[in-house]
Amino acid sequence: MPEVAAIALGSNMGDREGNLFDAVARLGALGVVRAVSSFYDTAPVGYVDQPRFLNGALLLETSLGPVELLRGLLEVELAMGRERMIDKGPRVIDVDLLFYGGVVMATEELTLPHPAMGERRFVLEPLAEIAGEMVHPVVGVSVGEMLKAVVSCESVGSGSKL
Repeated sequence: MPEVAAIALGSNMGDREGNLFDAVARLGALGVVRAVSSFYDTAPVGYVDQPRFLNGALLLETSLGPVELLRGLLEVELAMGRERMIDKGPRVIDVDLLFYGGVVMATEELTLPHPAMGERRFVLEPLAEIAGEMVHPVVGVSVGEMLKAVVSCESVGSGSKL
């Protein structure tokens, strides 16, 4: 039975918009892309000495299990040239699995829902655009409500819609 996964996208190297569109197309091989948000120009968080990001989100209907899907996302990153040299550093593409239906899990390989998403405006804003009513299965709050709770300042990664 297919599940709907919420996926965050980000890029701050090269053609950021082109990279996000390329990732969306590649993710279509893992299921059916049901919705894609606008892209948001955002400040980097954590490691700040790097270019600004372009962030978005998509909903993917997939028959893959959560771990299989995660591995597929990592393969997309690798195929697009993602190199993990600096934690939170510059990247051609970043693809994060936020939700997988209502699944809650914590293994060495995968934690669902994504543990830091509630603190990241650059994740919540695009996701709220396409799935604001989606409810976090652990805290019982919608994505839209989570977004309202996030402080909107540049240091948290707020941005402008493109």
